[in-house]
Amino acid sequence: MSRTAVFFHAHPDDEALLTAGTMAMLAAEGHRVVLVVATAGERGLADLPHGDELGQARMKELNRSAETLGCARVVLLGYGDSGLAIDGGVAEDRPDNAFIDADSEEAAQRLAAILKEETADLLTIYDPAGGYGHPDHVQVYRVGSRAAEIAGTPIVLEATVNRDPLLKGVRLAARLYPKIDVRSFERAYSPSHVITHRVNVRKFARAKRASMAAHASQTTGGDGDRTLGAMLKIPFWAYRLIFGTEWYVRRDLQPGTRLHHPFQ
Repeated sequence: MSRTAVFFHAHPDDEALLTAGTMAMLAAEGHRVVLVVATAGERGLADLPHGDELGQARMKELNRSAETLGCARVVLLGYGDSGLAIDGGVAEDRPDNAFIDADSEEAAQRLAAILKEETADLLTIYDPAGGYGHPDHVQVYRVGSRAAEIAGTPIVLEATVNRDPLLKGVRLAARLYPKIDVRSFERAYSPSHVITHRVNVRKFARAKRASMAAHASQTTGGDGDRTLGAMLKIPFWAYRLIFGTEWYVRRDLQPGTRLHHPFQ
């Protein structure tokens, strides 16, 4: 039976990093996949200057990514990208309509209207930490949680990363690169014991990689290597292993639950 899953993200490219494999899998199974983004990502790090030009470029990239993944619909809520301060906090020079400053109840009502229109069976958001802590990601958690309450969406999954193996890798890397801030990763994403869904998406690794590649503007820009660009340089056999699982937390299930499909 076909069901509807709405994936709610803060910026274009977030879907590629956290949920692309799951989206491709559900679409291949015949389910309706809807992608909603709060902002156009017009303040993201890129070679293009901040503003409408970058936002328009990133929305084109988002639509290419969505097509690759089999999405039936893409919706932009139209809030401004809040940007990110150098210390990882809220930027002071954010736009007047920044998503982080939006009335969370009003934003939740707008998202809930989409959930009701789609008769959504499932909504994905982020964990309370907003993954790595971007203010817009934290707002996605707040707005998405409330929208699901309003719409009565039965399944809410927090897209995350298993912190435990990530932290081990970061600690090893810090021995070679002492500038890495290990403490920031100690608070990022979700520990293994709270994760309820471990979705095997290796079969859809090529679609996930194509989704990442669609966001070309995010592979360059800035003084150092960009995360997305580095990921795309990984040999496919290794990429499939590293990015072959996507993790979610469903708060209304018992801790220790281990499921392998979003609709379980």
